[in-house]
Amino acid sequence: MNPAWRELPVRTALPALHHALDERGVAVLAAPPGTGKTTLVPLALAGLLTEDGARPVRRVLVAEPRRLAVRAAARRMAWLLGSAVGAEVGHTVRGERRVGPRTVVEVVTTGVLLQRLQRDQELPGVDVVVLDECHERHLDADTALAFLLDVRSALRPELRIVCASATSDTAAWAELLGDADGPAPVVEAHGVSHPVEVVWAPPPRAVRPAHGTRVDPALLEHVAATVRRALTERQGDVLCFLPGVGEIARVAGLLADAPAQVLQLHGRAPQPVQDAALSAGDGRRVVLATAVAESSLTVPGVRVVVDAGLAREPRTDHARGLAGLVTVRASLAAARQRAGRAGREAPGAVYRCWAEAEDALAARYPTPEIALADLTPFALQASCWGDPDATGLALPDRPPAGAMAAARQTLRALGAVDADGRATPRGTRLARTGLHPRLARALVDGAPAVGARRAAEVVALLSEEPPRALGDDLGAVWRTVRDSRAPYAARWREEVRRLLRGAGDAPATALPDAAAVGLVVALAFPERIARARVEKPAPGERSPYLMASGTAAELAPGTALGALPWLAVAVADRPAGSPSARVLHAAALDEDTARLAGAPLLTNRAEVHWDTRRGEVVSRRVDSLGAVELTEKPLARPDPTLVRNALLEGLSREGISTLLSWPTPGLRERLAFLHSAIGAPWPDVSDEALLNRADEWLEPELSRARRRSDLARIDTTAALQRLLPWSTGEAGRLDELAPERVTVPSGSKIRVDYTTGRPLLAVKLQELFGWTSAPALAGGRVPLTVHLLSPAGRTAAVTGDLASFWREGYRAVRAELRGRYPRHPWPEDPTSAEPTKRTNARR
Repeated sequence: MNPAWRELPVRTALPALHHALDERGVAVLAAPPGTGKTTLVPLALAGLLTEDGARPVRRVLVAEPRRLAVRAAARRMAWLLGSAVGAEVGHTVRGERRVGPRTVVEVVTTGVLLQRLQRDQELPGVDVVVLDECHERHLDADTALAFLLDVRSALRPELRIVCASATSDTAAWAELLGDADGPAPVVEAHGVSHPVEVVWAPPPRAVRPAHGTRVDPALLEHVAATVRRALTERQGDVLCFLPGVGEIARVAGLLADAPAQVLQLHGRAPQPVQDAALSAGDGRRVVLATAVAESSLTVPGVRVVVDAGLAREPRTDHARGLAGLVTVRASLAAARQRAGRAGREAPGAVYRCWAEAEDALAARYPTPEIALADLTPFALQASCWGDPDATGLALPDRPPAGAMAAARQTLRALGAVDADGRATPRGTRLARTGLHPRLARALVDGAPAVGARRAAEVVALLSEEPPRALGDDLGAVWRTVRDSRAPYAARWREEVRRLLRGAGDAPATALPDAAAVGLVVALAFPERIARARVEKPAPGERSPYLMASGTAAELAPGTALGALPWLAVAVADRPAGSPSARVLHAAALDEDTARLAGAPLLTNRAEVHWDTRRGEVVSRRVDSLGAVELTEKPLARPDPTLVRNALLEGLSREGISTLLSWPTPGLRERLAFLHSAIGAPWPDVSDEALLNRADEWLEPELSRARRRSDLARIDTTAALQRLLPWSTGEAGRLDELAPERVTVPSGSKIRVDYTTGRPLLAVKLQELFGWTSAPALAGGRVPLTVHLLSPAGRTAAVTGDLASFWREGYRAVRAELRGRYPRHPWPEDPTSAEPTKRTNARR
């Protein structure tokens, strides 16, 4: 054993951990980063520490959330033992396994652990499982823990489980691992914590908030400037946290002339670079890292941390069929973890590139991945485990119901689960590929269509997403990486070799490469098959696209994809403020291939609907691939029920008042008045109410109608009479309560105007002589408003109290109009005068 193991702080917690496992079989280990929980604890549990007492040798499986952490942990443990990886300590990641006959500690990714559990639930030969970094709340880790607890409960009660967390928030884990005897024991290891000075270093000017994966370049320039400042003000190496590979590359470029070696630490970095970052250097170093360096890895020599304050989280837009990572503000817990890296070996400092006041708006802890991610792989894992709804799994958080429903719908479309959600033999095969179910479907179904090797090569492009610098045309990217020796090409070849084991040995077909890549991509993402909306765009312009999911899409600026009529979209996002998705990776496609790959989305339907643009019923037969219409032709004899529904849709969209003909004034206004003045049993005749009761008053005319013009010919007065309260006998009082006309003293029958909401009678003043009061309508509830007209038909006065007008207002009107209309009678006492429609001469 390398004597360095004696200096690891977790050593003091080993007796308590052994005791907890001997007594209960489960334990929660809380140990800060750098204490040795990842490297020393597995060796102790395996019985490999020579001074740890006489303990039996046990086989230990350690699960890490990232491939980079797996390799680093295995190398570190082998170094402590003075041996090589593959001897006592080995590791397995997707596509790579280094173990030997003497291996007793194996480090794997949580994805590999899930695959082994699905193949053999008993995990034969494994005595202890350590789930490392469980505080990060990765979905695979949560799922693996739930499966392990199932195994321990039903099959292997002797299996030991340790949840290792870099934070002290352990109560929930202890409760989850607990049993009838109470919560699981919690063992704490306290590291040597040196003071860390916090330096608040917000940007000198406002920066735009991150949206999607985009980060304001001004913030990255400020981060680079802060690194330079730290190199000037402090001693030791600098560890800078950035959200992703693109931001790391940008800041590395800005620091090209910095007085230190600049290293990029992330999962895609070449192995020599990873080794250099995780080993002590001779000169000063600046290590630009993603969140992998928060707790999974220990970077030696760090005295200064520069924190950009950002992190990446998964997001899924189920409505648009888009999934990906977005940039968010890092949680307070993550910020504490990052700052702690500066004080692991000696006093240090953290430069936080935000204002202190912004912490009040930050989340306390990272959001669990199960609440954010596409749950299709999880749902397939649960179905293969025998619990399609995941209701019986001991998960720290329940999966969102909407996301689970979307996941099950996708799995049914892939043929991976049956109607009850149980995994089919095909679903089990897809799950064993270790791929997302969509990519697994592309591999399994693409192999016989294009050949096993070509299917594996294209799926590897989707599984190991190529750098954006290679362009957005996946066909061109494929040709490039085949002949490349770049780091990405090496990872791609490793993935191809792994996938070939599950792709079978189908020979290559006659399909050209350009068509093969489009077919495989479309098999993986059939709802992202897209057709150009403009068949022949103007020179220099590119047509927008419509995807089968119904989402609009546009090619990104600088695209290498030409003016193609069809696309198979592999990766897309939605820029801030844009209603359309932006295509990031796609392949050329033709209609025949689109029909083949998107066969489950093909429909042939009779479509009858109301076309708002034309204001008419449209009847047609449509062949569609999802939302993409392929062909259409007029429907000769549409279903009358569908036509009726379309007409109702038109009445709803454009309004009953617009599409039907209404005599004015008419019965509808009278009924509206009575409903307002009396209420029931007089019907509500508003547009909304009439639409809701169309079956009662608009039949059979509505069912006989075929187009807009038929609606205009309906006799609405006769139709409305069907709504009158005939059953109560009130219908017979319609003319009494709301008369169409009122007989005035002159004998004229004047029409009552109900259009204003209150009944109004417009009549010449001389025709009302002798009338001391106008009648009240609605059974005396509403007085009739009288518009008194001059001989020329203009309004001379308005009154609801005729007697008062004769006493007080008439004299002023008489004085004004008597000279203007001398041939008409203007008696001094209108209440006793004879009403007339004629002039004095005619009388």
